[in-house]
Amino acid sequence: MTARARLTWNSAAAVRGTRQGAIRGLRLAAEHVLERARARVPIEEGTLERSGVASVDETSLTAGVSFDQPYAVRQHEDMTLRHDAGRSAKYLEGPLTEEAAAVEEIIAAQVRRSLRG
Repeated sequence: MTARARLTWNSAAAVRGTRQGAIRGLRLAAEHVLERARARVPIEEGTLERSGVASVDETSLTAGVSFDQPYAVRQHEDMTLRHDAGRSAKYLEGPLTEEAAAVEEIIAAQVRRSLRG
């Protein structure tokens, strides 16, 4: 006796689901990096820390983390500035590099999840 099965592949639904998973993953990954960066951003009054945001461009499937203060770039790039313990220049670059594997896993997990549903 031969068993038969029929499979209907809905590629449009699969692509749509995968894209939604990728968007969700990008958002969660960007929030993850933002959380790590906020823990390292130079702090005096907390203004720079509070200005941090995570964003996702759903059209291009890209995510960003930014800090919106006039002195944010100088604080990030100037390695000669002194900071409180645990705070440093490269407050965004460091966490992004260090958390690269976690970022990849966060995005991959959301894409996998979207394919199950």
